[in-house]
Amino acid sequence: MRAVVTGCAGFIGSHLCEFLVKKGYDVIGIDNLCTGAIENIASLPKENFTFIRKDITKGISIQGKIDEVYNLASPASPKAYQRLAIETMLANSIGTTNMLELALKKKACFLQASTSEVYGDPLVHPQKESYYGNVNPVGPRACYDESKRFAEALIMNYHWRYGLETRIARIFNTYGPRMSASDGRVIPNFIIQALRSEPLTVYGRGLQTRSFCYISDMVQGLYRLMHCSYAMPVNLGNPKEIKIIELAKLIKRLTGSKSKLTFVKMPEDDPEKRRPDITLARELLKWKPKVTLRKGLIETIAWFRALEEA
Repeated sequence: MRAVVTGCAGFIGSHLCEFLVKKGYDVIGIDNLCTGAIENIASLPKENFTFIRKDITKGISIQGKIDEVYNLASPASPKAYQRLAIETMLANSIGTTNMLELALKKKACFLQASTSEVYGDPLVHPQKESYYGNVNPVGPRACYDESKRFAEALIMNYHWRYGLETRIARIFNTYGPRMSASDGRVIPNFIIQALRSEPLTVYGRGLQTRSFCYISDMVQGLYRLMHCSYAMPVNLGNPKEIKIIELAKLIKRLTGSKSKLTFVKMPEDDPEKRRPDITLARELLKWKPKVTLRKGLIETIAWFRALEEA
């Protein structure tokens, strides 16, 4: 099998490439490194992995057959996509179009890494795939939310018009080794602050909730989704919910940190609740997360600790 993975040097993309190579795939990874890190893919074997440094909005041509296209090319953290707002919108519109055209030309199956952000600040809890969302189209997060919503609509129309085999994964909060220490997401933020004995920055009163899926579970979900025959969006995430303040306390305990908690103003349009209904994934993919939050955090903390001590 031969697969293309865009965003291959990112957090999820690099783990997916590693997983596919271990499955015996030949993988072509594409990334412009605007948020990815070459170190994330440095250990992949050259005989099974080819890296192309390229912005997918500029078009892409690949020789030979391609069986699968995994499109993960987009800044994904609020800090990154707000800094690169226009680039994010173009990646999820023009870039997605280019990768769909490649899949169409090669008769490959196309999987899109969409996001739980398509639900915005949800008024329905937990979120089912049938929920249309509550999104501010002109807010500070719209560059990501709305471009991912556009990408989903574009993909479905390629499926309906051309019969292209397509898959859409709505990815909920995912964590693990290789997350960027500086991307502003809550788990790396708390871990780095705890390891440095700095105050843990909690937005609002910390009563907002999130659900966190460990990276190995997410990659398994993406692979299973690619190999099913369902074209509509599927939620992938962990349905176990935790308050942010409880997450901060757990990370303090696991790191042995004496850090205090400090409370700051909530960012604009930051969701109060985020939790997937994964009934569809359970039924279609026979998939559910296996790694507990505690176990996943221990692995993630060990990785960040090694970085800090290097």
